Amino acid sequence: MNSIDRVAVCSRSFSNNPVLRSELLKRFSNVTFNDAGLQLKCDSLVNFLQGHDLAITALEVIDDYVLSRLPKLRAIGKYGVGLDMIDMNAMRKHGKLLGWTRGVNRRSVSELTISFAITMLRGVVSANREVINGSWRQHVGGQLSGRTVGIIGCGSVGQDLVQLLKPFDCRILANDIISYDQFYTEHHIEAVTLDVLLKESDIVTLHVPLDSTTSGIIGVKQLSLMKTSAFLINIARGGLVDEVALKQALINQTIAGAAFDVFSDEPPQDQELLALPNFLATPHIGGSAEEAILAMGLAAIDGLDTAVIPASL
Repeated sequence: MNSIDRVAVCSRSFSNNPVLRSELLKRFSNVTFNDAGLQLKCDSLVNFLQGHDLAITALEVIDDYVLSRLPKLRAIGKYGVGLDMIDMNAMRKHGKLLGWTRGVNRRSVSELTISFAITMLRGVVSANREVINGSWRQHVGGQLSGRTVGIIGCGSVGQDLVQLLKPFDCRILANDIISYDQFYTEHHIEAVTLDVLLKESDIVTLHVPLDSTTSGIIGVKQLSLMKTSAFLINIARGGLVDEVALKQALINQTIAGAAFDVFSDEPPQDQELLALPNFLATPHIGGSAEEAILAMGLAAIDGLDTAVIPASL
């Protein structure tokens, strides 16, 4: 890429990061940052990107409508690892380049998964609420050590999570459409069907992308297979879980609890779900550790130079 190219940074967190701003400005002299903190979508996104050669995007939806109105835009550097916001067919149709690096935020996500598991097992959420409301009683929870953890999706984050679970001596079950046989053997992981994983796990955690094969992967049937003492964690993508079915399972206590960092609609609007004592919600912070933000941002900058036409699946 040419240093005189005009670059638009859609991401608010990238724009607010002094290190990332400095690194980008070392390579490009003409940069438009999202300093107004705008939530860019459809026409506002088109207007922001208009006249730029390159862009750094995060959660903005890049589809045919947007790309068809940006003939000058050549390449996108993806800030973050999720690609469900980018229409790959539209990228290929319009000849746009994409720079993306797999798994750069994996440690941030896997550490949050561990914290969610321990938080739910120890009843930290409900205990905290009781103390705030003036109650003081001991909660008896359980340890993560020795539990059975089911990992749905054993790619970059899933494999990193396996490493973090080693000191806890957990039995680990994995389900993935890709065979990671060598990794499973090396780390004593049991590759099982989704049904078996759901039936036998104390902690079920999702680490798959959102696409046509994974949308709604956890619904009424799947929740009914889980132990009444089990917890469900989703730090991957909203849309993987039927949130209406989840709410009913939590109300009926057919599962013990759930912790979600992502939702089908963000911010989530179901106040009844959010208020449940056995539910923990955070605002999409899985990749928001300072170290992960820096790694994702630098990868997005590098992606402007290494971008290619996305391959067909």
